[in-house]
Amino acid sequence: MKFAKSHEWVRVEGDPAPGAIATIGISAYAVEALTDLVFMQLPRVGDTLTAGESFGEIESVKAVSDLYAPCSGEVVEVHEGLPNDLDILGRDPYGEGWIVKMKLADPSELDQLMDQTAYDAVVREQSQ
Repeated sequence: MKFAKSHEWVRVEGDPAPGAIATIGISAYAVEALTDLVFMQLPRVGDTLTAGESFGEIESVKAVSDLYAPCSGEVVEVHEGLPNDLDILGRDPYGEGWIVKMKLADPSELDQLMDQTAYDAVVREQSQ
């Protein structure tokens, strides 16, 4: 699993090659920081995501936050039940709480993301 500074994660099943399926979600830290989630806007199957660009929104009682694509590719599946049960994100942000699955366009983009250790350091820094 790799992480973006904007708190999205990506996990690629198998070899990270063009066309491999990448699953994207948001970190437990992001879910806790947002608290009381009330709305989520998701992309559609067939949409093309570009690394670093917004692909949706998540709204809490405190704020509206953009969701940013950690890598580029075509959306092949959207977690349709998520907007109706945002509590899934709190219960299982790295499993059942996935947001979209996409065909990875450029595996080298993953090299720009953080591993768990580096991400944990960013979270500690932001929590202080």
